Amino acid sequence: MSFDPKDFRRALGKFPTGVTVITTQDKQGEWIGVTASSFNSVSIDPPLVLWSIDKGAFSLEAFTQGEYFAVNVLRNDQVDMSNRFARRGEDKFAGLKVRTGEQGCPLLPDVAAAFECRTWNVYEGGDHLIIVGEVLDYSYGDNASSLVFHDGRYAVPEVHPAVKAPAQSLQARGCLGDNLLYLLRQTLAAYREDFYPRLTHFGLTTEEWRVLTLLADIKSLDAASIAEQVSQPLKALLETGEWLQDKGLVSVLDEQFELTEKGAGVANQLLDMAIEHEQQALGCLSGTQRAALKDSLKSLSESLG
Repeated sequence: MSFDPKDFRRALGKFPTGVTVITTQDKQGEWIGVTASSFNSVSIDPPLVLWSIDKGAFSLEAFTQGEYFAVNVLRNDQVDMSNRFARRGEDKFAGLKVRTGEQGCPLLPDVAAAFECRTWNVYEGGDHLIIVGEVLDYSYGDNASSLVFHDGRYAVPEVHPAVKAPAQSLQARGCLGDNLLYLLRQTLAAYREDFYPRLTHFGLTTEEWRVLTLLADIKSLDAASIAEQVSQPLKALLETGEWLQDKGLVSVLDEQFELTEKGAGVANQLLDMAIEHEQQALGCLSGTQRAALKDSLKSLSESLG
C-alpha cells in the first residue's frame, strides 16, 4: 500500500511527542547536535531508550558509529533551542553554556531532563535508522515542563479538563480556583474547544487557519517570520504551505508566502467567524469589561515577556 507522504506525516502528527536535542562527539572531537521528536523509552531493566535518524542526515555516521550519545529533553520555553539544532550550516553550540558529560557528549543548559547513553544497537527502519541506547546516567528538573510537538506545531502539556476537580470544590478550596494560571488555562481550554471544530466547515486544520489569519492583514510574508509567529518549526511550516498551495489559498515561492485571491476570500471569512465567536464568548461582559479584559491581558503579556 502506498501513501501520500505529506498526508501520512499529517496523520502521524496527531500523536504528540516531546522535543529533544540528541548530541554526541564525532571521531574528530567535534560536537554534533540534532533536534529529534522520535525519542522514546524501551526498557526499565536494563534502562534502554531509542530514537531514529534519517539515513540522509549529515550527522548519520557520527551517531551510528559513535559509542555514546546524550538526549536533552527541552523545556517548554526552549523553542529557540529546538529551532537552532534543526538548522544546518552553523555552529549550533556557539554562545551556549554547555557542559560535557562523563562520556564526552555535550549536555545543554537548563533542559527538562538529560540522559547520557551508550549505543546498545542500531537497527534498520526504512528510510531511518533506529538507535537504541543504554542509559548510563540521567538528571531532570522537578518542576520543569517539557516542550511538545503536536499537529505540526509546538505546544505545551496541560492538565486535561476531564481530570480537573469540579469548579465548586475548587472555589471551596479558594486559592487554586482563584489562581491566575488556573483561570487562564480553564478559559483557553473552553474557548478553543468551541472554536476549533468550526474550522472543519472550511476544510482547514488549526495550523492552516493560523497562517491564513496572519496573512489576512499582511498578504505576503517570509516563511521564517510566519514560523515564529504561529509556533511552527520552519520545516513543518513549509509543509503547511504546500497544503495551502494545493488548495489554491497560498502561493509559495522561495519561502515567501502570499495569499491568492481565493485565499484572501477565505481568510476574510475566517476573520469574520473569529470575530463572531469572540462576541458570543464575551457576551456575558459589558463593552467596558471587554475592553478592560483585553487591555489587561496585553499589559500582562508585555510585562511578563
